[in-house]
Amino acid sequence: MFTVVGIAVAGTAVVARTVPVDRVDLVRFGVLAAAAVVHIAAVHIGLRRQVERQREYVRVEGTPFIDTKSAWSFAALIVLPPALALAMVVWTYLVAWWRFWPGTRPEPLYRWVFSAATVLLATQVAVAVLAAGMWHHPGPLEPSLAGGARDLAVLTAAGLVRWAINTGLVYVALALSTPGVTVRTRFANAGEYVLEAGALALGVLTAAVLVSFPVLLAAIVVVLIALHRGLLVWQFQLQSRLDGKTALASPRWWTQATEKLLAAARTKAQAVGVLVVDVDHFKTVNDTFGHPVGDRVLRAVADAIRGEIRNEDLAGRYGGDEFAVAVPAVTDRDLVAIADRIRRRIAAIRIDDHLPADDPARGRDAAVTVSIGAACYHGPAPGSLDELVRAADTALYRAKKAGRDRVHLGQCRTGRFPGPRTAR
Repeated sequence: MFTVVGIAVAGTAVVARTVPVDRVDLVRFGVLAAAAVVHIAAVHIGLRRQVERQREYVRVEGTPFIDTKSAWSFAALIVLPPALALAMVVWTYLVAWWRFWPGTRPEPLYRWVFSAATVLLATQVAVAVLAAGMWHHPGPLEPSLAGGARDLAVLTAAGLVRWAINTGLVYVALALSTPGVTVRTRFANAGEYVLEAGALALGVLTAAVLVSFPVLLAAIVVVLIALHRGLLVWQFQLQSRLDGKTALASPRWWTQATEKLLAAARTKAQAVGVLVVDVDHFKTVNDTFGHPVGDRVLRAVADAIRGEIRNEDLAGRYGGDEFAVAVPAVTDRDLVAIADRIRRRIAAIRIDDHLPADDPARGRDAAVTVSIGAACYHGPAPGSLDELVRAADTALYRAKKAGRDRVHLGQCRTGRFPGPRTAR
């Protein structure tokens, strides 16, 4: 972290001297900075401050947080001297930092500083790209068709470079600080980069408006707020589909999505398998180590399941210490192989890894094990999802009765499935 911050500060000192700043530049900077304050205040400090704070708290650990304030620093990068473009990065981060009242900020200050430093570094490289490629930099796009097309291509390249450096450094830092997070989880919010792309595109429009008709910046602010609101709607829809402790599908969403998988399987006459995964002796884990540790163990189990299934498979928390996985287009042998990979990966989890360093319970080398029941159907005349889950649940009961920490395959055939278990 200190290396990145040091390079960013040194680079800022060098790049800031490349183009002199005049009075017009300062006026434009002031207008842009004021518009940025209005935007950030409307999104973060106003009526939606609690919503935005919740969005930061609920994001998956080990993933970056993405917002729309980059529109202002990218606009400054285009039409203002490098010194003011870099100052705009610092300004937007300072304003955004103060969007939370003291004592309620979810991110430590050092993370905020590191994030700002990555954007400063990315902006410095983008300055070099624009200076080398644009007809007039800093300044508006060339008005001619050929010149404008060239400038737009250079702006696109600068935006990609800026995004790649910023995102790459952030992901490296996340990988070092949260080594246990899987790649799949790490990129769980990749869809939010559409928001980043939209913000950078609006930055180009903002630069043009700032030079030609600054009063229209009010419209840009409205568009940015609307863009952010759309993201929040999507974010809450996503939250309603996820289990808060494990970031897997919620029981309701898993059931709905698996019903769709079954419907597609009926049409294509494909097989569908279901795994029911239950943590062995989980009550003992809670009683011995406490519920917070139990929650962390559940999250580790969820990450292990997520890391061993395919993109087309669907994992969910089915309740308590039980998980369910829908596996489309699978053979009996492959279904058992997937289940056994999950079992072996979870068996490598050690409770010590989820205990505080000074916890007296450390040193027991306690492991986590699961029992897994598997069931599937083949052909165009399957039973219902309830029957399939009951068949997997019955197989789970048999796995536990046989000694736990094992996989049991129930009947996999066309037609009806065995009835529910009667004991556990």
